[in-house]
Amino acid sequence: MTSPRDSLLVKAARRQPVTHTPVWFMRQAGRSLPEYRRVREGVGMLESCRRPDLVTEITLQPVRRHGVDAAIFFSDIVVPLAAVGVDLDIVAGVGPVVARPVRARADLDRLPELVPEHVPYITEAVHLLVAELGATPLIGFAGAPFTLASYLVEGGPSKNHEHTKALMYGDPQLWHDLCGRLAQISGAFLDVQAAAGASAVQLFDSWVGVLPRTDYERFVAPHSAAALAAVAHRDVPTIHFGVGTGELLAAMGAAGADVVGVDYRVSLTDALDRLGGSYAVQGNLDPALLFAPWPALEAKVRGIVEEGRAAPGHIFNLGHGVLPDTDPEVLTRVVELVHEVSRR
Repeated sequence: MTSPRDSLLVKAARRQPVTHTPVWFMRQAGRSLPEYRRVREGVGMLESCRRPDLVTEITLQPVRRHGVDAAIFFSDIVVPLAAVGVDLDIVAGVGPVVARPVRARADLDRLPELVPEHVPYITEAVHLLVAELGATPLIGFAGAPFTLASYLVEGGPSKNHEHTKALMYGDPQLWHDLCGRLAQISGAFLDVQAAAGASAVQLFDSWVGVLPRTDYERFVAPHSAAALAAVAHRDVPTIHFGVGTGELLAAMGAAGADVVGVDYRVSLTDALDRLGGSYAVQGNLDPALLFAPWPALEAKVRGIVEEGRAAPGHIFNLGHGVLPDTDPEVLTRVVELVHEVSRR
């Protein structure tokens, strides 16, 4: 049996030749699938992420249905925070809500280092998945330090990140100490998944696009680099993705990624120009276009595949996650189309 380390995804991430473009979707395991809604019925999000049987089933669902070239580990970016004792909940329709936001130095005492013993259910779920997936690679993931810090400081999702920015600019030392702890937690969470058998990992920075490049390089990049460095000894490719990060792409690559994820606001052509050919790229279909008539969607998919031919490696994905009301049949057609046109 072929090893997942010889898969299209891993080869593309390593900038090696592939027969056709690999494709997977962020949030492919989730609310767009009726089978996901059935197995999650009556089960809270955090509980779902702590049950290896559920994690395994949910992670496998889009692989079975869509024929994607990789599975993405079903979890949430705040799972490791809850594991080390942060009092939080994932509220339906809202997102993660933290009971006691981090605003002062004393609050750092509530953030111990993450060790594998905090998350035995993650190791078990990865083992189960690797056995089921065979040659299909599993991608592990974690939230990046900036985004985790934003949730902790704001107390939940935020549009303006006013408390986060007030802390970052007003007390830089506290900010760096907080992000240093979060880099350890994120890095250890990635390492647990890689150690258990994940073939690649993605560091996901949902909110970092709210910063200009110089501030990203000063306040964020060193901590994202530390999180990614935690898996350097595992010999697994790393993907670094953020939202609204067109101005940050080169800095995100320099933080240690093999693959730079590109959101839908920047064309792959522009992204490749900014990255200078130094990295593989991932992306970047606008998730909203999955609701467009097929001829318009098909044209856009073909265009992205064509742009990706200029990259040293290209993994087709969305420019953010699958929206909840997406028709699963459309996703399956996109996978088939990417495979078909990229072979030419």
